Amino acid sequence: MAASARSRIHKETTLSDLTFRRAVPADLPTLVAMLADDVLGQARERPENPLPREYQDGFAAIDADPKQLLLVVERNGIIAGMLQLTCIPGISHMGAWRCQIEGVRVVSTARGQGVGQAMMRHAIGIARQRGCRIVQLTTNKARADAKRFYEQLGFEPAHEGMKLTLS
Repeated sequence: MAASARSRIHKETTLSDLTFRRAVPADLPTLVAMLADDVLGQARERPENPLPREYQDGFAAIDADPKQLLLVVERNGIIAGMLQLTCIPGISHMGAWRCQIEGVRVVSTARGQGVGQAMMRHAIGIARQRGCRIVQLTTNKARADAKRFYEQLGFEPAHEGMKLTLS
């Protein structure tokens, strides 16, 4: 990794009004609403009241697994962003653990204010604490702004990701 990319990863973001914590079940309606708040999410999420049971089941599975963390960031007591971390053991890279980051969202009213950057830096710190040597993520090819955002944090488009949706 280039020195400039490393320095961007380690650069401190000072947003003293942010608080990071593990998500709790009461957060679920807000989190699903964030997932649904874009063109791609509108087509696949269902932020109904009450929420479909599948969201509660997914939350429970994440919360019960010590290799998972559903992280929220609050600004002044209000949820401003979320992401999911998954620590994955492996044998490649001499047995390196990887941290997969998924479901990164910042509420529309907080975008462009450094919340996402602070959240990602916090997540990378957690990955380090958990012994991960690689942090990886995917982003939809339609999300050009997201791709630029991750590259500014030092992520490199080193692999071509592929998915198969099972119904």
